[in-house]
Amino acid sequence: MLSRLRLFTATCFLLLVQAAFAAGQTELVWYGHAAFKLKTPGGKILLIDPWITNPANKNGKEDLAKLDKADLILISHGHFDHVGNAVEIAKKTGARLVSTFDLGRALVQYGGYPKDQMGFDTQGNFGGTLTLLDGEVKITFIPAVHSSTVMAPEGSPDKDIHDGGHPGGFLIAVKGGPTLYHTGDTDVFSDMALISRFAKVDLMLACIGGHFTMDPERAAHAVRLVGPTTVIPMHYGTFPVLAGTPERLAAALKRQGSKARVEVLTPGQTLRF
Repeated sequence: MLSRLRLFTATCFLLLVQAAFAAGQTELVWYGHAAFKLKTPGGKILLIDPWITNPANKNGKEDLAKLDKADLILISHGHFDHVGNAVEIAKKTGARLVSTFDLGRALVQYGGYPKDQMGFDTQGNFGGTLTLLDGEVKITFIPAVHSSTVMAPEGSPDKDIHDGGHPGGFLIAVKGGPTLYHTGDTDVFSDMALISRFAKVDLMLACIGGHFTMDPERAAHAVRLVGPTTVIPMHYGTFPVLAGTPERLAAALKRQGSKARVEVLTPGQTLRF
């Protein structure tokens, strides 16, 4: 009887330790293209450029259906492949929109994002930092070299293309977790070197597809400027013109003598920190 009691006590203790360990982790899920889900140690959910049903994600419809919680939706610029399923998710979860003020206004006016889920508390501009979710995250707006336009949802009589402000990326510092830099769509630019003066980047989520953004070779230069510990390639392979590959990125980094580690994810894969 005593042995069983000890075994039961030990099992309960192990489960409690495992639960505490899991609760203290940061989780990052890649859905393909530029779409990520970030879960903080406190259980808050951030979605970044949530095109969940992109062609690279074979389980996109199922993944979208399972997304029943989101606290913040971060959108880097107004193109359809980054706005993605944001409106549908926002209406289902009540998630607030994190974007530049100009983009947020355009998404509400033309893109269908719920107006009462966007305001000054989650809107900013480049160089500004927002402290959100009771201090769980700090989000800094980083510029990008690209473009940004907004179109009305499919089926709308509005067929015009509307200005979406300036494109950007996000530096996300998680309390008790890593600091991530999501580049959005961009080319390499020299001011990326300034990012490391304000924060040590643990994870750089870098576009590498080429054609519309920097390719792997140019992305390698961007990694050198930012100096992350790990780089996760994104925005490649979704369409034939996005021909950049993680292998080319790794080779370019090696040629430059970079110590950054390339972490290649598959759509739906989760990393834990």
